[in-house]
Amino acid sequence: MSELSWVPTDAKKRASLLAAFIADRQAEGVSLPDADAPDAFASLHRWSIADRASFWGSVFRMALPHQPAAASRVAVEHDDVMAPPQRGGARWFPDARLNYAEELLRGAPEAVVLVPWDERGARAEWTRATLRREVARVQAGLRAMGVGPGDRVAGWLPNIPEAIVAMLATASLGAIWTSCSPDFGVAGIVDRFGQTEPTVLLFANGYRYAGKVHDCVDRARELADQLPTVRHFLMVDYLGDKALPDQARFIRYDMLPGEPVGEVPTFEQLPFDHPLWILYSSGTTGLPKCLVHGAGGSLLQHVKEHRLHGDLRPGERLFYFTTCGWMMWNWLVTGLASGAALVLYDGAPMPADEPDMLWRLAEEAEVDVFGTSAKYIAMAEKLTILPRNETRRLPALRAVLSTGSPLAPESFDWVQRELPGVQLSSIAGGTDIVSCFVLGNPLSPVRRGEIQGPGLGMAVAVLDPSGTRVPAGESGELACLAPFPSMPTAFWNDAAGDRYHAAYFSTWPGIWRHGDWASVTASGGVVISGRSDTTLNPGGVRIGTAEIYRQVEGIPEVLEALVIGQRVPGGIAGDVRIVMFVRVRVDAELDGELIAQIQQRIREGASPHHVPRVIIAVPDLPRTRSGKLSEMAVRDVVEGRAVTNTEALANPESLAHFRDRPELR
Repeated sequence: MSELSWVPTDAKKRASLLAAFIADRQAEGVSLPDADAPDAFASLHRWSIADRASFWGSVFRMALPHQPAAASRVAVEHDDVMAPPQRGGARWFPDARLNYAEELLRGAPEAVVLVPWDERGARAEWTRATLRREVARVQAGLRAMGVGPGDRVAGWLPNIPEAIVAMLATASLGAIWTSCSPDFGVAGIVDRFGQTEPTVLLFANGYRYAGKVHDCVDRARELADQLPTVRHFLMVDYLGDKALPDQARFIRYDMLPGEPVGEVPTFEQLPFDHPLWILYSSGTTGLPKCLVHGAGGSLLQHVKEHRLHGDLRPGERLFYFTTCGWMMWNWLVTGLASGAALVLYDGAPMPADEPDMLWRLAEEAEVDVFGTSAKYIAMAEKLTILPRNETRRLPALRAVLSTGSPLAPESFDWVQRELPGVQLSSIAGGTDIVSCFVLGNPLSPVRRGEIQGPGLGMAVAVLDPSGTRVPAGESGELACLAPFPSMPTAFWNDAAGDRYHAAYFSTWPGIWRHGDWASVTASGGVVISGRSDTTLNPGGVRIGTAEIYRQVEGIPEVLEALVIGQRVPGGIAGDVRIVMFVRVRVDAELDGELIAQIQQRIREGASPHHVPRVIIAVPDLPRTRSGKLSEMAVRDVVEGRAVTNTEALANPESLAHFRDRPELR
């Protein structure tokens, strides 16, 4: 078994929200061990799968305690069928009526709920009363513009309070929110919003990133020509120095029409599966998939993850570094339903003039739960950007969450060393489910290099090509064997569910294939090695790319690396060779000695079959806007295929480093 990295005390286990949840189930007659028993979480997970109706009914009552009767009918229409609802899959809580925005706005009016920051530091805190008033004002404006249930409202915005206000106002009316971050270009926005056809689009006149000011007004004018369904463009004056375009369709956000009904908005009461959000896949080939997520399923899944897995309490402060174009923004916002205050950040994670900005934010905003990416943690270690120093102690911080890509074992060591006593939870799921398949919990220990385990109610398994579970320690496809409420309610413009079915259920009928390459450890933890469509397979021996990165990124001279399997030029059909691209420190050079060290580390630590045949230094590596390295984009460029959706990349210009390389001919 892997070394222990963090172990909860029995006292902390007994004081957790998960312990209270277990006690409630015990009082109802469910046979479960107490929270401080060694097998408490594993036993609870087994029950949550074996009696899914009781488990999800309990989560419903926890999230929506004011309508307990609606929890009695949990799922209808083939509740055991793992399939799109349009093709006979489960439909959840048919008797429920709710409004997502209403649930997020409940609570004491004087409580602080939003703490916005940018690269210049903190801005004014928002109370719940302020948030309610602003939602009521924007709701009135949207209503005056004719927005109602089923209409789409789009946000092309930084991660600022106005984005949350607009999303909640949209949800309060039963309309559907869809968003992307302001660094998207016109083509990327049209690829997304052109499919979903919003009637209203909110944008900021600009934003700041890495010390630079970026204008959005000119792009907004272009969008007005390319998005004919948008009747109104609402401009948020974020920079304070940009004029409104002189067109009738453009309105200032602070001068909306309509009169609010009061200090609190009204709320349409809607079915459990009423569409709440449309999110977009971040692939680099073809148009993005448009994933529709329902209000009830998103709310239940997030409340479960925040409270039961994250032990998030009312009044605690939750931070996640994210843009409005990544599902973690949606996940973060739902923290309001658990009474948490959201710490928002708009800007670069490591500004040049203050690379430890996020750790200062964690200190001054008194963050309890700090969410980031695996890449941020790895780079913080490489560049010696320390969370604590002689003046910064982070007394409130109790948990660090990491997602976006697999977290290397060395990153567990670094967090344990620099933040002793803080729980590091690696989590993994995706836009597809707007939540997690595997994540942490307050009852189990954290083991070095492992995700603690599956989500409650999630029938997670690792399968071989025949659909059979693989033994512990062996790798296979990450899958889910039973329905859960946060499955997409649909793909947009896919009435029969055919594209939805093809995306997840075409490999094994009735089983969700997620597309991650993973293994379950002897202790019940999970290790994800990368996307299964980018696993390396030279000579028929398969390995995940993360297993390579774990070895290479432990070398001080290497900042980060990316590997692909390139079809061997002139070789046997289907054969590939491993090619590695590395970004080295400014004071280092990729010479013969460093190449030999890289190859030796991989040979000894990962696999002799996967030692790169070619290693090339590049100044930058392409990554998606959520920080994931894009191995598929590099593979396409190297093999001469067009990358058709470069708007999914934060730095598409980096692809030039991989074209026409003589070393790869």
